[in-house]
Amino acid sequence: MSPLYARHKRTTLAIATAVAAGALLTTGLTSTATAAAKAPLAGAPTLLSNSARTALIHKAQADVTETAQQIGLGAKEKLVVKDVVKDVDGTVHTRYERTYAGLPVLGGDIVVHTSKAGRTEGITKATKAAIKVASLKPQVTAAKAEKTALSAAKTLGSTKSAADGARKVIWAGSGKPVLAYETVVGGFQDDGTPNKLHVITDAATGKKLFSYQGIENATGTGKTLYSGTVSLTTTLSGSTYSLTDASRGGHKTYNLKHTTSSGTGTLFTNTTNTWGTGAASSSTTDVTAAADAAYGAQETWDFYKNTFGRSGIKNDGVGAYSRVHYGSSYVNAFWDDDCFCMTYGDGDSNTHPLTSLDVAGHEMSHGVTANTAGLNYSGESGGLNEATSDIFGTGVEFYAANSSDVGDYLIGEKININGDGTPLRYMDQPSKDGSSANYWSSSVKNLDVHYSSGVANHFFYLLSEGSGAKTINGVSYNSPTYNSSTLTGIGRDKALQIWYKALTEYFTSTTNYSGARAGTLSAASALYGSSSTEYAAVKAAWTAVNVTS
Repeated sequence: MSPLYARHKRTTLAIATAVAAGALLTTGLTSTATAAAKAPLAGAPTLLSNSARTALIHKAQADVTETAQQIGLGAKEKLVVKDVVKDVDGTVHTRYERTYAGLPVLGGDIVVHTSKAGRTEGITKATKAAIKVASLKPQVTAAKAEKTALSAAKTLGSTKSAADGARKVIWAGSGKPVLAYETVVGGFQDDGTPNKLHVITDAATGKKLFSYQGIENATGTGKTLYSGTVSLTTTLSGSTYSLTDASRGGHKTYNLKHTTSSGTGTLFTNTTNTWGTGAASSSTTDVTAAADAAYGAQETWDFYKNTFGRSGIKNDGVGAYSRVHYGSSYVNAFWDDDCFCMTYGDGDSNTHPLTSLDVAGHEMSHGVTANTAGLNYSGESGGLNEATSDIFGTGVEFYAANSSDVGDYLIGEKININGDGTPLRYMDQPSKDGSSANYWSSSVKNLDVHYSSGVANHFFYLLSEGSGAKTINGVSYNSPTYNSSTLTGIGRDKALQIWYKALTEYFTSTTNYSGARAGTLSAASALYGSSSTEYAAVKAAWTAVNVTS
């Protein structure tokens, strides 16, 4: 288990024992270590700016008629561009929805794979069947289809007496395409999540063909304690909103109501789409902490997706869930890979929740480490595990570009865990916390992992920003070096790419600081070349923290 922080010698707060993996305090990680994933660099997705992605989509949409002819679609079929992904080697993967005679074709989506030269190299189809129906005239009424849909919804606990809507479609998801109705009935899933039940009914026979529970995204307003007023992606069903983010793997935010339950608790719901007041409250019904937690999960997901092309913590598109109001006056936060969930205590007097942005990014990054290198949570590998969370938590904070919580190289500066306004850790000079190591020595392995992490945190700062005194986003730093060298940073963006590639491709469960040096040099060589400025900077930054070959 790996909590957010260790009992600091300067803090007088009573620290509860963490009970799950990934927390900020001192405990051991229980996840099974996995080998670092390896993938060909040329085939990896490249990070597209919004304008570049939009340009590719517009180009693909302008060419849909020609594309439809090239891939052999019928005269009544048309393509609608849904998304575009571009690989490092220039290969473009364009995802299309399909229509037939103007009707949406459900189960008719297509991905066309195109080389850098523009040559079609392959097609992935949801169905191999030709899209064609004998008649576009229904034999049953929409009212009969609605009755079938309402009956299906009733078996799932719905009390609705009318559907929310219906449309004619072509159903191609289960064999021969047929004319059908798609009827939507609002309600709740079995776990209380608001949803929209979609029922597909054969327009010729009235038979139910398929159903699925969907959820409708809405944009809400979060009035957070630490990040000001922010936008939150929520879910609307009927007149009820919930803190469910379907656009990010279905992430949900739950209320444990000051219990230490191992369950999910109660999903946050509301009749309006405004969450929190911007102030802390010791009440178990407080929503502000939930707004902070939901925002942290949202920004962490987006940071990994838009920075590294990673879709969620496991890179499988599945969202974790968050729990707030854990325990009573619990001064910690933790990630648990077993439940695949993030948990936050409310801090001293239940009025100082540990839900700040960098804490969220730090803790959920423990999940990324557990599902990639699986760095053992002790000794030097444990320090690298903690440093990885500090590095990516810092990346999340800078990525969010939130004016109420600007990016910095301080860890936990918002939550005031020490009671004197100081942060938990300093990346530019880790020893400023009184316990962390600035440089490697043979005794580093004997430190608590939150303090041995200082060597890698210091390396990352030096690699990003260089040595000496400077001010960044209003925060003053003064980073020393072990060998009194003067370093020029390569920028945080490049440093993040190097660390992520090393974590996911070169680190293993037992990697120590010497191994981390080798792994980041391999990553820098693969990304920028062994004779590059970036490679030389990695070598110099490790030397500056006394990690040599």
